Amino acid sequence: MKIVHVASELFPYMKTGGLADAVAALSSALADKGHDVAVFIPGYRVALEHKDAVGAARKLRVKAELGNDFLSGDVRVFSPRKNLRVFLVCREEFFDRRAPYGNGERDYEDNADRFIFFCKAVVEVLRLGDLQADVVHCHDWQAALLPVLLREAERRHGVTLALKTIFTIHNIAYQGVFPAKTFARTNLPDELYHIDGLEYYSQINLMKGGILFADRVTTVSPRYAKEIQTPEFGCGLDGVVQTRADDIVGLLNGVDSAVWNPATDPLLPARYSARDLAGKKVNRAELLRRCGFAADFSGPIFGIVARLTEQKGIDFVLANADFFIAQECRLVVLGSGDQRMEGELRGLSDVAPQKVHFAAKLDEPMSHLIEAGADFFVMPSVFEPCGLNQMYSQVYGTVPIVSRVGGLADTVIDADEKPAAGTGLMCEPDAASLRDVLQRALMLFSDRPRYAAVQQRGMARDFSWKLAAAGYDRLYQESL
Repeated sequence: MKIVHVASELFPYMKTGGLADAVAALSSALADKGHDVAVFIPGYRVALEHKDAVGAARKLRVKAELGNDFLSGDVRVFSPRKNLRVFLVCREEFFDRRAPYGNGERDYEDNADRFIFFCKAVVEVLRLGDLQADVVHCHDWQAALLPVLLREAERRHGVTLALKTIFTIHNIAYQGVFPAKTFARTNLPDELYHIDGLEYYSQINLMKGGILFADRVTTVSPRYAKEIQTPEFGCGLDGVVQTRADDIVGLLNGVDSAVWNPATDPLLPARYSARDLAGKKVNRAELLRRCGFAADFSGPIFGIVARLTEQKGIDFVLANADFFIAQECRLVVLGSGDQRMEGELRGLSDVAPQKVHFAAKLDEPMSHLIEAGADFFVMPSVFEPCGLNQMYSQVYGTVPIVSRVGGLADTVIDADEKPAAGTGLMCEPDAASLRDVLQRALMLFSDRPRYAAVQQRGMARDFSWKLAAAGYDRLYQESL
């Protein structure tokens, strides 16, 4: 098959979260299966500076109509592996920026124009570049206009650009909602601006367009596919999702074993496997050293790697700050985002630097070290479409502590509820329940044979993208 992925992030060229990892791993897995795969992302500064993209050939120059304006851009292409090409949609005004969506405190004011242009440019490349796609697979709100723009271009030019379109909701909380006047920038027919189209409470909602106009809709875990059809998790789009209930399927993300494998991970000071955990002790010692903790500390280390947002349950962790100070344990937090949360975590580490370490940054090597060196990984999300770190943790022999939501509930088995099968510990998404599970973690850690059994069961699980990609392969075939 000829498969086209369209997303705002792709590891290692631009990453702010799990979207980049998921798109990279899925596209690579499909390419390895022999499919002809193309991935479109914006031509961000950091992407163009990546060693793979340096000297990338200019494929063509495209023009896109946004309202009454005609905007042009270059499309560059390179091939990082067999059967896989990456297309960078370049326009300096829109994408020559340090960060993809905003400056850390607020979104860029021109995000609507940026990603409408991106989607229209992809359509033009499909039309002029003659990619002849069997499937165009769009990811999250930044690419959500593709399905409807594609069909409108086919109608206008009398051509077929893709046989089927797939739209994946990685996180329904981020929808691409803009003022009503933005609709004119799409140049779509006026009849699409109504309650059964892109209109959303007198605004325009790009994700709504992807849900309504794609041939099939997927989410990144089976449980999340059901959750987003409820008011509690649907973020205002539950009714829209319900209209596509027959066409929606939840497919779990996987772990890219080329990047996340403790036996081969080049970012670790020592490699290890389930058969020989000596390297994990080396990583633990390095994590203690890196954080300025006592080298002889023998209690549990709790690790967190996350965007600092309400979704990730950081407030539940902060509400239990006294636990981490009072108990004989250590807490390592890596992440940035909400300024208040950053301030409170920094304050906690200032009060107890011998027990709490906080780094407000993106640091890929450090995230790998936390996964390898910690004893527990804490992920008490309010909601979690899929989550990757709880899977990384099990692969790395680090017991995950997670909320009973979304993909977390699909991938972690509570060791107290199912002693013979447990791979982690689960709580409800609130501060009191997290405190209870932290206490249970101390008890588990003190029972070394039981902890080791939980650890080994987690490391034995297969979260590979080979399995995950097979699900998408079947979906594509069924759709076609």
